[in-house]
Amino acid sequence: MGRLAGGVIHDFNNMPIVSDNGCGMDRETLEMIFEPFFTTKEKGVGTGLGLSTVYGIIKQNGGFINVYSEQAEGTAFRIYLPWVPSADKQEKNVPSEEVPKGRGETILLVEDEFQILNPCRRFLEDLGYEVLIAGAPSEALKVTEEHAGKIHLLITDLILPEMNGRELAEKLLKIKPDMKCLFMSGYTANGIARHGVLEKGVFFLQKPLDMKKLAMKVCQALEQDRWPNRPGTTDR
Repeated sequence: MGRLAGGVIHDFNNMPIVSDNGCGMDRETLEMIFEPFFTTKEKGVGTGLGLSTVYGIIKQNGGFINVYSEQAEGTAFRIYLPWVPSADKQEKNVPSEEVPKGRGETILLVEDEFQILNPCRRFLEDLGYEVLIAGAPSEALKVTEEHAGKIHLLITDLILPEMNGRELAEKLLKIKPDMKCLFMSGYTANGIARHGVLEKGVFFLQKPLDMKKLAMKVCQALEQDRWPNRPGTTDR
């Protein structure tokens, strides 16, 4: 599970991830970590001002911080600050890369964080895709079984309640064998691979989500053969 303090990213620089493989945090702790004077340490040991200070500095500079943590798996922090082009680049009029549009394909989007699920759904619908949503694997299985038409692409978080995204994909592919897959996570592709959840070469997108990268990755995944028969590409 993750917490995105700020929103979905657009023109931001992502900074190096600070991560560990410790005990991780539960949802209640994750919701409180940026609150002033909140600490999990014993009384007199910690002030509870460290992360709140970090959060304040980042917000004052127009950025945000992503926290992704799973109990018994570890925690990852990633800082995003606004992108400011250098003076010479500002003088150049470089056309922005066109965002690829959909052609009415159906996408199943599985994400247990609704602050990510809903903006992604609206963005994909604006691109011309039909989007089915699910907040948990059991809901995704139900939606897939009840959907009479073709589901062209599954987009799923790798860390979910009930089962991980890879296990969910394997179950859904038994129902819709022609469906293609795109995985996403707050951890890096290398970090996920170390946990044995994701094979190298499959389609993967790093959280927090850059909408332009999401659009590009969806287009790439739809153009490839069904996972895992042909390798995909990762965003690290």
